Amino acid sequence: MQLADLVATSAAVAQTRSRKAKVTALAERLGATEPDERAVVVSYLGGALLQRRTGLGWRGLADLPAPADVPTLQVAEVHDAFERMAALAGAGSAAARSAAVADLFGRATADEQQWLRGLVTGELRQGALDSLVQEALAVAAAVPLVAVRRAAMLAGSTVAIADLAFEGEATLAEVGLVVGRPVLPMLAASAPSVAEALTKIGGEVAVDTKLDGIRIQVHRDGDDVRIASRTLDDLTARLPEVVDLVRGLPAQRVVLDGEAMTLSAEGRPAPFQETASRTASRGATTARVAPYFFDLLHLDGRDLLDLPLRDRLAALDALVPEEHRASRLVTSDPGEAETFAAEVLRAGHEGVVVKSLDAPWEAGRRGSGWVKVKPVHTLDLVVTAVEWGSGRRRGWLSNIHLAARDPETGGWTMLGKTFKGMTDQMLAWQTERFQELATGPTDGWVVPVRPEQVVEIAFDGLQRSTRYPGGLALRFARVVRYRDDKTAAEADTIETVRSLAR
Repeated sequence: MQLADLVATSAAVAQTRSRKAKVTALAERLGATEPDERAVVVSYLGGALLQRRTGLGWRGLADLPAPADVPTLQVAEVHDAFERMAALAGAGSAAARSAAVADLFGRATADEQQWLRGLVTGELRQGALDSLVQEALAVAAAVPLVAVRRAAMLAGSTVAIADLAFEGEATLAEVGLVVGRPVLPMLAASAPSVAEALTKIGGEVAVDTKLDGIRIQVHRDGDDVRIASRTLDDLTARLPEVVDLVRGLPAQRVVLDGEAMTLSAEGRPAPFQETASRTASRGATTARVAPYFFDLLHLDGRDLLDLPLRDRLAALDALVPEEHRASRLVTSDPGEAETFAAEVLRAGHEGVVVKSLDAPWEAGRRGSGWVKVKPVHTLDLVVTAVEWGSGRRRGWLSNIHLAARDPETGGWTMLGKTFKGMTDQMLAWQTERFQELATGPTDGWVVPVRPEQVVEIAFDGLQRSTRYPGGLALRFARVVRYRDDKTAAEADTIETVRSLAR
């Protein structure tokens, strides 16, 4: 299959808001894919490379060769090129990677170059998430969507079951939970308050503490223990204390879901960045990480996935000591739930997750079985630069650079950037607005602007950062609204931000 065919499908998906039309376009492309290319095509349509690491980023793709006039690239050879890049290491690897980029991108047309750049950086913005690809796969293979979702959950990815889907529903049904093979995590929807979360679920619920750590899934088979991250990366060697604890449990075969988190000397949750740095690269920090489990998926030969949560929790409580279980309240009383949530926040945690006691394990999409509630923080910040968008946002100024005011220097301290929360109307407005404020060329990727426009930003927390001069970065920042009623002199200061971090 030519890469140009995938680029055309991606463009068609990006240009429509209709979910049905998106699924139809994706299904047509999947139906035309040869079996030996199916895994790559499924991954690319979902907006991701098959390679976990390539060593490439925006900087390595900033200066590309002139594009080709006509499309000639095949999907298989693109995949092979990235495989070779991912294998590069050691002395001379940077130069070899640059040469490989020049060769691959020099054979791509302008549209293909832009699409490949988005694929590499994870910013394809085509509106095709994994859930849509699963729907398209079900249509293309003429199998029930529920069978595709369950098989993908248990196999760990949609890519892993792409070929099985075309063999039929019975083949998909043969995919089961295998101790040692991570499954996709169950995700939570959101609600603005505990009361609304209880209303959404109804009846008696479990209110779990939402820990600000790293999601872990632990598989034990005898003395063999494997720890997987939320994205199914292997963290086993980086968390030996978790391995030791799970080996000490009174069971031989288990699959546990939970969080790994560091604590301060006072016993309060340490900043997320301390846990993240511990799990990002072995030996990055000596901080001790403790596990806190909140679900049990398998126990000594018995799969618990389809049991209601109340039964899974009973088995979890009997297996794992209380000090290594996430704090939990079972109630149907909104007042009790609100009080518990307030106590959780005072203890320094992120919030709560309200869970249906009747819900089975349903991974890979945000259903109504779990609903998270976190306090929303907002800051009034100033835009100091904007990036041109790609994919569906091509032609619009999209990603905004966010900075807090520094009264001592009269300057601006960058805290991050975001494109989240922007409507098409907002994108159109800010494209015009920031070109008016531009202080440099507007035909490059990043457009510097006069620090005049105030924007209200919601965020979930702050983390330590060596990338930004203020030492802090916003977590999950999104635009609430532009504040034309405020001047830049009224924006929040870096000291205000630091006080929130404290």
